[in-house]
Amino acid sequence: MEKRQGFFSALKEEVARGLSPARSLARVASPMSGIFRRKKVGASNPEAPLIARSSSLRPAGEALAPLMEGPDPNGADIVGSKRAGSGLGQWVRGQLSRNPSLPAVSENKASDLRLLLGVMGAPLAPVHVSAIDPLPHLSVKDTPIETCSAQYILQQYTAASGGHKTHSLIKNAYTLGKVKMIASEFESATKVVKNRNAGRAPESGSFVLWQMNPDMWYVELAVGGSKVHAGSNGKLVWRRTPWLGAHTAKGPVRPLRRALQGLDPWTTAVMFANAVCIGEKSVNGEECFILKVSADQRTLKGMSEGPAEIIRHVLFGYFSQRTGLLVQMEDSHLTRIQSNGGEAVYWETTTNSYMDDYRSVEGVMVAHSGHSVVTLYRFGERAMSHTKTRMEEAWTIEEVAFNVPGLSVDCFIPPAELRSAEEDMGSVVWKVEY
Repeated sequence: MEKRQGFFSALKEEVARGLSPARSLARVASPMSGIFRRKKVGASNPEAPLIARSSSLRPAGEALAPLMEGPDPNGADIVGSKRAGSGLGQWVRGQLSRNPSLPAVSENKASDLRLLLGVMGAPLAPVHVSAIDPLPHLSVKDTPIETCSAQYILQQYTAASGGHKTHSLIKNAYTLGKVKMIASEFESATKVVKNRNAGRAPESGSFVLWQMNPDMWYVELAVGGSKVHAGSNGKLVWRRTPWLGAHTAKGPVRPLRRALQGLDPWTTAVMFANAVCIGEKSVNGEECFILKVSADQRTLKGMSEGPAEIIRHVLFGYFSQRTGLLVQMEDSHLTRIQSNGGEAVYWETTTNSYMDDYRSVEGVMVAHSGHSVVTLYRFGERAMSHTKTRMEEAWTIEEVAFNVPGLSVDCFIPPAELRSAEEDMGSVVWKVEY
């Protein structure tokens, strides 16, 4: 297979010539920087050296516009306060240390952006995935037919997405993508406002995702002038938003849902290792098997905190009968909030994601585009009182690489003020201010 001359192909060539990852990365722009507006270079220097990036070439001396932090321009960059590391980890953290001012935005736009990033920025999968073989031995003896069917479907999925041998050779991964988000519809008990942002373009941005087996990951999402950071070092899952600061996730370490959207077949297979097959369904003309996995009561209890009780978190995977690949993923998350003896309020978040444009990257099938539809439903305060908000996200994948040289555990260190929380696996529930 012809390799793309992108960021990491150039990096591997540098490393092959004996340069350290730190030196190589110092000579290449940030993976995030190519997405944002750039200052053009005059035509007086057509011989300027070129750097390969995302299947395009740009002059090495091209100046980049600063990446905005917001909406609080004076807030300290917590990720930038991590202890100094070496190699790729130091470079990654260096990209997050800039903190220029944010231009003024309207209150409604800021509220919509906060809602979009809070719900769709860095959601987690419902269950913990351990470093186990995602291909359990098939046995029909004393095994329900729903479980046997699910195991067989997973074997087909593993084979279609690259094969067990190929997956076992992957130690880490890098993904760069673009996103567009919009809150498209709002409904209350008395009215429905469709396309409330019809006159406004979707919020555009990008994300970069780093992963290391078995359960370390880090994601940076920059949209509309705000950035969301989230990560896991294998012991602690954390997130940082401009309006809430840094906080940890209650419950066991869980994968990032975005990685399951056609980017990480191995983690996806492990996620559904204990699933059951509940039927079949046609998705965009494609006949699919449906696998279901849900968080158990112990996990739900561990995820709950104070007045917020997680009642259920269920994940459905729709696997094509023709190709064996995952083409749709749906999950439902229900939270009950009871405070100060008042009436209980329920928040139900339902997310439907559709994966498309699968391509082989170093032998692994990766979905290079897709879209999600999220419905946020709030009810329970009193009779005839509810609100429902519909949000949408579309994404495309610009670059993917596996087994990146120099990526180490130092790249996944949580913010300094949260490291003490590793002892109790977190102390704050992930929350969204709607």
